[in-house]
Amino acid sequence: MSMTVTTKLADSLEGADFIWIDGVVFTTEYTRVPDEDTVADDVVLEVKLGETEVEFTREELDNAEHVGEGVYRLKSGALMRCLSSATIH
Repeated sequence: MSMTVTTKLADSLEGADFIWIDGVVFTTEYTRVPDEDTVADDVVLEVKLGETEVEFTREELDNAEHVGEGVYRLKSGALMRCLSSATIH
């Protein structure tokens, strides 16, 4: 199995109630932790803020670079952080 979404990010996605993207906090609508059956164009994350919905495919999350304190840089250059209800103040 060749899983390119980092294990830490995959673990974080699994329990995320919110996703912080470039300073904006979205509500997590759907997550799928990538596995051996997940292909590049499969949606693995859907987030929402008001009427705005954003989807991320496995390819977009593949090889995300951990830059510290739970923040990941995606291929697009966007910064992402997974948050749970307990971390929102």
